[in-house]
Amino acid sequence: MAAPAPEPTPDLELKAPAAADANADPVPPATMSTQRLRNEDYQDYSSTDASPEESPSEGLGSFSPGAYQRFGESNSTTWFQTLIHVLKGNIGTGLLGLPLAVKNAGILLGPLSLLVIGVVAVHCMGILVKCAHHFCRRLNKPFVDYGDTVMYGLEASPSSWLRNHAHWGRRTVDFFLIVTQLGFCCVYFVFLADNFKQVIEAANGTTNNCHNNETVILTPTMDSRLYMLAFLPVLVLLVFIRDLRVLSVFSLLANISMLVSLVMIYQFIVQRIPDPSRLPLVASWRTYPLFFGTAIFAFEGIGMVLPLENKMKDPQKFPLILYLGMAIVTVLYISLGSLGYLQFGASIQGSITLNLPNCWLYQSVKLLYSIGIFFTYGLQFYVPAEIIVPFFVSRVPEQCRLLVDLSVRTAMVCLTCVLAILVPRLDLVISLVGSVSSSALALIIPPLLEIATYSSEGLRLVTIAKDALISLLGFVGFVVGTYEALAELIQPSATPVSTNSTGAFAY
Repeated sequence: MAAPAPEPTPDLELKAPAAADANADPVPPATMSTQRLRNEDYQDYSSTDASPEESPSEGLGSFSPGAYQRFGESNSTTWFQTLIHVLKGNIGTGLLGLPLAVKNAGILLGPLSLLVIGVVAVHCMGILVKCAHHFCRRLNKPFVDYGDTVMYGLEASPSSWLRNHAHWGRRTVDFFLIVTQLGFCCVYFVFLADNFKQVIEAANGTTNNCHNNETVILTPTMDSRLYMLAFLPVLVLLVFIRDLRVLSVFSLLANISMLVSLVMIYQFIVQRIPDPSRLPLVASWRTYPLFFGTAIFAFEGIGMVLPLENKMKDPQKFPLILYLGMAIVTVLYISLGSLGYLQFGASIQGSITLNLPNCWLYQSVKLLYSIGIFFTYGLQFYVPAEIIVPFFVSRVPEQCRLLVDLSVRTAMVCLTCVLAILVPRLDLVISLVGSVSSSALALIIPPLLEIATYSSEGLRLVTIAKDALISLLGFVGFVVGTYEALAELIQPSATPVSTNSTGAFAY
């Protein structure tokens, strides 16, 4: 039973929906944040972009103001909690692949390119937030997600064809979101297999001495693909957990283990850095697209932006929190990518953990980070599952729904495992996922969205040129990055950049 609407107070203003007034004046931008409402029953899946299901024409006309509450009530996040979410939403396996990305670009061009991509990616996040605010005011909605925003942007376009096909905007975003999240899951399979394989093969030669980078003969075990198959049943059981609150416990364990691992990685790579003069300032142009794919894979956190802003107690502060958090992330990316490449040089691998010394301290770092990635798999999987599973479950009788739910989840996990087996090189998986889907969500769509949203209201020529340039660069990165990753996969170079050995080991 819905609770009655509370009496208005000076601190809690409930804004009733406009009754069938489609031409009502929009709320001024300065008062937008004080009038945003939130549905108490709205289930925000963190990075899922989920939102209440309603058609563009419904607005809030069919909702009672008593069903909404002001931001700042229960279940809202503080600025510090939001900052932590921004940080952990951008730190994962992509971070560990950045040293190899810097190698693919050059020790000078790599860090500079990371800075540029970081600035552009954050700018695109800001564009998405601005357009979402625009439609919240215009349509009198409490919240719109990424897919909604693109759909409404197409409806606002002067092109009649785009207006008639606006629903494809949401479907396109959902498609790339599914591809991105399942791509993350494929990366996790390869990461887990590579790291566990290396730890197990080096177990007999692992010592307590972390200072002497001794050469160790690895004990061959089995192919990394068999390790992926070994993880398959365990990960299937993990995704059977459908309660996000239970998964949040695993998220906490993942965050702790990954934080400890990162501290230990930094502690190692800042010691006794070799002479950088032997490293190329600018790498070959053929490997630069692989850099782009890895970099945009790491910066692809745009899907979490609107849900995090929606959950803040004080959403006016969100732009500042977003820019602060992404500035920290960018510094972290540039420093780890540069220092990792300086430390290991040409021997750097798809994940910097594979280059750590053969001692129990750093072997434990690999295991800790792997444990964190293992638990994160369930959280990343939750996003596409919430989009795909209901499609099948809604089409079967009630008594079969649980079986169908679990079967679809099992099939999706098996799909990510098969794709990982087909592309067992960690660096190529990351670059391919980044080029194919992350570039679309992070670089291509937001600038085009801004043009479609504000074209009828007048846009400066410089803004149109800027948006067109960003989308064009994103599209070029999408095409060339995908081509180079597939070409390297089909016909590997003579000296692969990622193997199952490390710089400290020799066969």
